[in-house]
Amino acid sequence: MRTVLVTGAAGFIGFHLATRLLQQGDRVVGLDNLNDYYDVNLKLDRLKLLERDERFRFVKGDLADREAIEQLFATERFDVVVNLAAQAGVRYSITNPHAYVESNLVGFVNILEGCRHHGVKHLVYASSSSVYGANTTMPFSVHHNVDHPVSLYAATKKANELMAHTYSSLYGLPTTGLRFFTVYGPWGRPDMALFLFTRAILDGRPIDVYNHGKMQRDFTYIDDIIDGVTRVMGRIPAPDAAWSGSSPDPGTSYAPYRIYNIGNNSPVELMTFIETIERCLGMTARKNLLPIQPGDVPATCADVDDLMRDVGFRPATSIEEGIGRFVAWYREYYK
Repeated sequence: MRTVLVTGAAGFIGFHLATRLLQQGDRVVGLDNLNDYYDVNLKLDRLKLLERDERFRFVKGDLADREAIEQLFATERFDVVVNLAAQAGVRYSITNPHAYVESNLVGFVNILEGCRHHGVKHLVYASSSSVYGANTTMPFSVHHNVDHPVSLYAATKKANELMAHTYSSLYGLPTTGLRFFTVYGPWGRPDMALFLFTRAILDGRPIDVYNHGKMQRDFTYIDDIIDGVTRVMGRIPAPDAAWSGSSPDPGTSYAPYRIYNIGNNSPVELMTFIETIERCLGMTARKNLLPIQPGDVPATCADVDDLMRDVGFRPATSIEEGIGRFVAWYREYYK
């Protein structure tokens, strides 16, 4: 039985991952600071479900609290660490930059130090499709250069990849970064489009549609994401013998380091996404068409060939099926 640390365990992806790991027979320690970036009650309700399993232990703490993180790693012997805790949101990073430095940079180095000093066999961590920034060549590939982020959130995620590589190189710590592409599904984040649109339509309020609806996103259902994460956890990266410093590949390394895209590889037009929500709700949305927001990118699409080749990743949930499941959960949860 592995002992796995899941940071951000009360969050959307963290909750689903912890649930899957418990079902697989792992022991899970869940860390979360339960901040009020969105409704804390939603986070607490996720935790209530996890705490039904005696192999789950919740620790309330902040990644940026160096002493607390050191104590946690010293107390437990983690086989694998999955770092999903972060200050999320592109738009929020425009107005609250310091929150991103504390959680995503200070917090991440505390995780790296804990893994380094306590024999963790594999660190898997959340990066983001946002790192592609000003790139326009699609589908986005981990073998592309990503040096032009357009939000501080994206810059912190790119920094995480660089920090992880340093520890893989200096200390032989196996690290795998996962660039998530627009995750959605039951128990999702209230600041994400699906949640916002569903709530507004049911309340009879107009929805804000940015870039006048001319957006594409590689929406990826949560169960497909979790399948990919659990597969990656069991595949400890090895140095790439073919890697060359004269033509460096950003996605691999001479060190035990890997980066993967984890997405649906099938981008959907925002208007198609909204029409699907309307069908599932049996209601029509009133649309408030707006220009693109600072920090947003007009389109995302994941090249997931590496993930398919290395761990057999196969996204299997259609947008109609995924939104239908979310709407059913939303109606049940909010009565």
